[in-house]
Amino acid sequence: MLKALTDLNEIVTLKGAHQKDGRRLTSEDLSIIKDGAIVYDETKILWVGETSRLPEQYRTLTQSMKGHVLTPEIVDSHTHIVFAGDRAQEYADRLSGVSYEEIAKRGGGILLTMKQTNEATREELFQSACERIERIYSYGIGTIEIKSGYGLNFDKEYEVSLIISDLKKKYAPRIQIFNTYLAAHDVPKSFENSASYLKEVVIPLLEKLAPLKVIDAVDIFHEKNYFDAQDVELLFSRAKELGIERKIHADELNENGGAALASRFEALSADHLLKISPEGISALAQSKTVASLLPGTAFFLGKPLAPARALLDGGAKVAIASDYNPGSCHCDNLLLIASVASAQLKINQAELWSGITLNAAAALGLLKQGAIIPGMRPRFSLFKTESLSHITYNWGRNFSVTLP
Repeated sequence: MLKALTDLNEIVTLKGAHQKDGRRLTSEDLSIIKDGAIVYDETKILWVGETSRLPEQYRTLTQSMKGHVLTPEIVDSHTHIVFAGDRAQEYADRLSGVSYEEIAKRGGGILLTMKQTNEATREELFQSACERIERIYSYGIGTIEIKSGYGLNFDKEYEVSLIISDLKKKYAPRIQIFNTYLAAHDVPKSFENSASYLKEVVIPLLEKLAPLKVIDAVDIFHEKNYFDAQDVELLFSRAKELGIERKIHADELNENGGAALASRFEALSADHLLKISPEGISALAQSKTVASLLPGTAFFLGKPLAPARALLDGGAKVAIASDYNPGSCHCDNLLLIASVASAQLKINQAELWSGITLNAAAALGLLKQGAIIPGMRPRFSLFKTESLSHITYNWGRNFSVTLP
């Protein structure tokens, strides 16, 4: 069914950003059309331009959207939505000076959420995830990556991967969900080391899930005292043999060469990068791997932000995601996080909006969305406001409305 929207205050096409592969962007690469119109069907964008130039054959289909701004659909490419319980006390402890690492040693952190998640039923996990997804969607975010990783045993990780698959079916096509397998999120205390956990749980379960075609990528928390380079190589090599994409938590707490590993294994993205080295920046700049920054986590943990300018100026493809989770970033509003972080990251509007649309889609391997140009998929976010600038200027104010 054809739709034609006209009289839009602005259409933020990101045509220039798309032509430059989301790299080395200037504000002009927003490629904004004022008083714009767009024609699309269920599968692709057919025409976009100024309302006055709308082809005659589409004029009987038009619906005026004066007072609105249309952007490519906002994509949150890194979340941990399926979990039980909370870690509010840990946040209070950190404000009192207790480190993330010390909390983990006490049995808190990921292992506490593991306990709470394992005690929850499948229905409880599914329903709480639905509530979170609907709230995230209300901000204008229409594509959401969801990771497993709080089961940390064979049966619960299997269950959570299937829950995410069920969520994907429930919300398609209104909300697009990307299912990432993150059983390698932490090492349960019942295992002697990371290698034994990988060989006994993570890889056997990956091999069970692969034929079911429910997971879109694997991920691993590559960090000191979690999973090392040999673990990454073992998991990524098997995933590649199974035809499954790779993602990695990299260089967050320490510089561990994670960005270079991601580039070497052609990962979709390397995420966090708070401690990335110049060599890591160079590796990402020369690869297709997206550098996914998670400023909300740095805010939540009280840590310095990732070196966004060095990555951008070096030629890396940079995305911004929320990392919404119960422990290190309990904020689900990506647009709020990106708007607040943009001045400190020293990024321009094109870098900001490409980071949460075009490049965020690329971080999930979704290369046919993220720009409003003919032939691309019709995935949009719509805002009732005067201009794009008003959206990021008004921190935390929700202008998102549903497409007609």
